[in-house]
Amino acid sequence: MRITTWAEYGLICALHLAHRAEEGPAAGRDIAERERLPAEYVEQILLRLRRAGLIHSTRGARGGYALARTPGEISVRDVIQASELTTFDLHCVSHPVDDERCAASHACSIRPVWLLLQQKIDAVLESVTLADLMYAEPEVRERVGLPVLQD
Repeated sequence: MRITTWAEYGLICALHLAHRAEEGPAAGRDIAERERLPAEYVEQILLRLRRAGLIHSTRGARGGYALARTPGEISVRDVIQASELTTFDLHCVSHPVDDERCAASHACSIRPVWLLLQQKIDAVLESVTLADLMYAEPEVRERVGLPVLQD
């Protein structure tokens, strides 16, 4: 699996909104500026997150974007799925080597490994929420089950 710019920026934008949930909506250009991300990317990502129902938008002078649910109800998988449109690209499906070998009707002994990997990756991404990511790295490591690095 490769984490793309879409996925990374999507998480940064969603996490930004999670941190400021009590402050009200944020304009896309403000998110881009504060997070030092390209404004064009941010607007496209926010549109994808809105279409997926993860955020909502409000018009007007005090308008902008806000989470549609609490940070604890939005998983990393939700955000990546919305930003990237998939969490794991099964290359043999999206870019088949040849039509016969990669057809679903062909008994491919490799495909089950990729499917298993997709399931494991999705399970990990589903188990971590935006609420888990709202802390400094040592606490996030502890929350997700990784050892805390010692200096």
